[in-house]
Amino acid sequence: MSSKTKSEPGLLRFITCGSVDDGKSTLIGRLLYDSKAIFADQLAAVEHSSRRRGQAQADLSLLTDGLQAEREQGITIDVAYRYFSTPRRRFIIADTPGHEQYTRNMVTGASTAQAAVILLDATKGVLPQTRRHTYLTQLLGVRHVIVAVNKMDLVGYEQVVFERLRADFLGFAAPLGIADLHFVPISALRGDLVVERGEGIDWYAGPTLIELLETIEPRDDALARPLRFPVQLVLRPDAGSGVRGYMGRIESGMLLPGTEVTVLPSARTTVVREIQSYDGPRTAAVAGDAVTLVLRDDLDVSRGDMIAAAQALPLTAHAIEAKLCWLGSEPSRLGARYLLRHTTRSVHARIVTVNYRVDVNTLEERPAEASLAMNDIAQVAFKLQQPIFCDAYTSDRATGAFILIDETSNQTVAAGMIE
Repeated sequence: MSSKTKSEPGLLRFITCGSVDDGKSTLIGRLLYDSKAIFADQLAAVEHSSRRRGQAQADLSLLTDGLQAEREQGITIDVAYRYFSTPRRRFIIADTPGHEQYTRNMVTGASTAQAAVILLDATKGVLPQTRRHTYLTQLLGVRHVIVAVNKMDLVGYEQVVFERLRADFLGFAAPLGIADLHFVPISALRGDLVVERGEGIDWYAGPTLIELLETIEPRDDALARPLRFPVQLVLRPDAGSGVRGYMGRIESGMLLPGTEVTVLPSARTTVVREIQSYDGPRTAAVAGDAVTLVLRDDLDVSRGDMIAAAQALPLTAHAIEAKLCWLGSEPSRLGARYLLRHTTRSVHARIVTVNYRVDVNTLEERPAEASLAMNDIAQVAFKLQQPIFCDAYTSDRATGAFILIDETSNQTVAAGMIE
């Protein structure tokens, strides 16, 4: 197991977010273009499409706005993932939607991100959707945030505009306690301070956007946390071997043969006899590894059960309180039954109370109606028909998160973070 040095930071997953038409897709197109991550035929297709739309220069947003509906409307309505690299680092970008109607897609993109680039339109400033996305990045545990004040070319590259928007953003975001926050003025259209420095913003002496992204060092505490192994599949014994294995992904912690573990919900304690992977037996396994465990004792273990560190068990919960982002087009129904999917376990759940709703403009906790509408963020209490084995989301993103599914439509209607 190798560790990355500061000169070799490794892969970074980040999202771009903000309000609609802040230039997110153009920014990603600029990153891809200036880092030479696109092919000649892709650029030719973009130039052709741009000419058909009457644009004098290539519209780099077309490199990411791949859906026909997006191109016709000029907005991003899905999460587009793109890959590129520089000599210092590899990147996966999630271009998340800016329109309020598609906040649910932004939640999807942010759930696995290590960093966020939040765009501000220099001509418009901090908008309600900017505040919503900023709050959601923190709610979803994104620790590293870069605020890119875009379209500086439209305000004459004036430093006073940048400083005013920086102060406006800080006035809103200060209570969130963002762990690592940076500001950079850019023009995604002209390429100023994205990859190259450009010539328009000579008063800014700080790093470019790509330099900031290259130097982020996301802290991953998964290895140091207690073992959490949700069982994905039970491998039945062959006729001759009599060995039963339990397949899944280690979400946190590490394992060695001989490690004492507890199986939930039975609360039976046993020892890991073998660790198997696709390439044979393993002498150790760590967070992120997909493995098959063979236990010393023959226990009743099924999909959705949890194998955990014997000395540091997760909470076995029949009721939970959680921050909930309502994603469904139909409002929530108090007392209605939903399917709650947590790690590999699915249980029936009912919303018992809506304790309060978060006002994303002021971050105040306000009294809530009995039902939640699309994009509402609230603290909600649930009663579960069967237990789940969970940690607080702030401690473990994997075992602290869940989604709600409407069994009638089979649609995902909410994303939750356990408190």
